[in-house]
Amino acid sequence: MKVDILTLFPEMFQGPFSESLLKKAQAKGLFIFNLVNLRDFTSDKHKITDDTAYGGGPGMVMKGDVIKKAQARAQDKGRKKAKVILMCPTGKLLTQEKIKELAKEEHLMIICGHYEGIDERVRSMVDEEISIGDYVLTGGEIPAMVLVDAIARHVPGVVKEEKSVSQDSFYEGLLDYPSYTKPEDLDGEKVPEVLCSGRHKDIDSFRRKAALKKTLYRRPDLLAKATLSTEDKKDLSEIIKNG
Repeated sequence: MKVDILTLFPEMFQGPFSESLLKKAQAKGLFIFNLVNLRDFTSDKHKITDDTAYGGGPGMVMKGDVIKKAQARAQDKGRKKAKVILMCPTGKLLTQEKIKELAKEEHLMIICGHYEGIDERVRSMVDEEISIGDYVLTGGEIPAMVLVDAIARHVPGVVKEEKSVSQDSFYEGLLDYPSYTKPEDLDGEKVPEVLCSGRHKDIDSFRRKAALKKTLYRRPDLLAKATLSTEDKKDLSEIIKNG
């Protein structure tokens, strides 16, 4: 997958993209990142990428001509047109389903908004607008990092054990089950006995019930959209009955 990122601050991506799974994904050739500095597409010596808003008001607005020039240059000739995504607080809230959908794309182009926003006319070249939450950050760079990191987990070969991806929180509409490691006894708190039993069927059952319980207590809103079996519904009723 190729990912173009149009940003005013390409240096912000150096750390996250040169560590952990994203670093390995690039080394394997599974990801190609192209950081496009929007300042390179300005027409003045001061490399100004923003201007005052028509009609007045606080803050500055990112110039549409700069973004459009950068987008045209980043799009490879002869390659399938990239899916263009704008990271902005007014976009649709990012979900696990959207991440799985975007992971199937061959080429993504992500525009990082900044300042008071972008010139409204740029939105005509955008396929999707995405927000990572109902709050406002200083720019779209950190949301872009979140999006790329989440997508990377679903690209085959990036995560060594693919089963760990399918068991992530939100993958099936539930939070992940609790995990334990050595020591078996931590200051008097012991690992649940069933996890040390070696009985894989019982372990799977315990983990599924634990995931249901965690989701019910922490994010009950997720259960309305989760795919639940008859056994899941029976276990939920039991959990609720037992308080």
